Amino acid sequence: MKEEINRHQAREIAVQFLYQMDINQNSLEDNLNNLKEEHPELNLKDSFVIDLIFGVNEELNEIDKQINENVTNWKVKRMAKVDRNIIRLAVYEMLYQDDIPSAVSIDEAVELAKSFSNQKSAKFVNGVLGRLIDELELNDNE
Repeated sequence: MKEEINRHQAREIAVQFLYQMDINQNSLEDNLNNLKEEHPELNLKDSFVIDLIFGVNEELNEIDKQINENVTNWKVKRMAKVDRNIIRLAVYEMLYQDDIPSAVSIDEAVELAKSFSNQKSAKFVNGVLGRLIDELELNDNE
């Protein structure tokens, strides 16, 4: 039986997937096949994780452009691979997922940075996303 996952777990898998794509440069399809092999228990069809993966992949150039244009002294290429993929995921949510408050995207990104990297990365991710929210005027005033 296929397992349903919550949104936090979906974000964890999406970050790992985006990181993998960043590292191995394989096609989206090849990486999806790897994901299905690594997680055969997951119900990926029409899932939030698939929405995130395809969404970030589709909007990657625009996401990176927004980061590069609105964050002082940092370019996407210079960021640690884990950090940049966490940031990309959060920016995708903030720009394209109207049902997710920006504050939730940032909180999730900070938690992902703590899980996959360290406290310093969590502060960096929080700072970059805070700057982007201000620059892009994405405050939802929750």
